[in-house]
Amino acid sequence: MNPSHDPRPAEPRHEHSTAGVDPAGGDAVIDAPRRPRRQRMPLWLDTLVTMVVALLIAVLVKTFLIQPFYIPSASMNPTLLEDDKILVSKLSPGVFDLQRGDVIVFEDPADWIPGDATENPTPRVRVMMLLSFVGLAPDPSQDHLVKRLIGVSGDHVVCESEGAALQVNGSALEEPYINPETPACQAAFDVTVPEDKVWVMGDNRYASADSAWHETRGDGGFVDESDITGRAEVIFWPASNWSRLNDGRGSFADVPEQP
Repeated sequence: MNPSHDPRPAEPRHEHSTAGVDPAGGDAVIDAPRRPRRQRMPLWLDTLVTMVVALLIAVLVKTFLIQPFYIPSASMNPTLLEDDKILVSKLSPGVFDLQRGDVIVFEDPADWIPGDATENPTPRVRVMMLLSFVGLAPDPSQDHLVKRLIGVSGDHVVCESEGAALQVNGSALEEPYINPETPACQAAFDVTVPEDKVWVMGDNRYASADSAWHETRGDGGFVDESDITGRAEVIFWPASNWSRLNDGRGSFADVPEQP
């Protein structure tokens, strides 16, 4: 037997942390420092902050993404009926290109709309104006119009006579979206769309003060591309009229890019 060998079993060794142990060797536990508890925000302040953030998000959405509008007239029947509410994407034009056949919303280019509902607003209009500012209601000022995009820069748009089919770049269009009770052309015209302009027409051609109507009266029928607010995507109210507004591009599928 090796006298240097201790036959007693070794005591198990443990790794101890010095935290919470009395440095003098006692067993007393020293409390670790605690973080101060965060004071809760008062309920009224929490509610106010939540409302401000929600309104800020609503304004940003309205400014850059989506804005609601309502239809005040019959110029887009049967696609859009009076008092329909629509959502307009502001990503077109810009992130996504507009195409012929799209339903677009644009600012009044040259006093096409008589009067303004906000000049002497009723209490209801005042509420609508406030809600519209944050994107929670359609704009009641009626300084925007809704029409279908027919011609873009460089397009040659022709109606040979009243009641004839509409032609774009020499291609006659079949337009299933227009009012079936009336023809496509309310008057004869022959125009080439200038650069940075568009040509728009209502689906209810004989009840629409659109590009054709203003052009034949010498007022100028072109709309600046910079006046376009966006593309109408969907009817969201009334719920019974809910539908996507994406049925127009097919009518222009055979239209050549150049006249």
